[in-house]
Amino acid sequence: MRKIILMCNAGMSTSILVGKVREAAKNMGYDCTIDAYPVNEAEERAKDADIVLLGPQVRFEQKRIQAKLDCPVSIIDMAAYGMVNGKKVLEDIKKELGD
Repeated sequence: MRKIILMCNAGMSTSILVGKVREAAKNMGYDCTIDAYPVNEAEERAKDADIVLLGPQVRFEQKRIQAKLDCPVSIIDMAAYGMVNGKKVLEDIKKELGD
């Protein structure tokens, strides 16, 4: 089971996207947990994650967060984020993880 964490400033906008990604994972039969948190909780919430995805508005935090975690830290595709396209986000996650 993969642990996927989405992060933005307060965890609110990515929370909306989480529901769509969970739906896509269920439809694809992809075994994972998906949660959203504020970017300032990265060390605490994502220490055992398989991947962390940052909302485009906090992409400037990528290097700082990557330095603190042992998993990939990627930026959510801006178009997929704006369209709340959970399927596209999940496809990008699977590609990044090699699943």
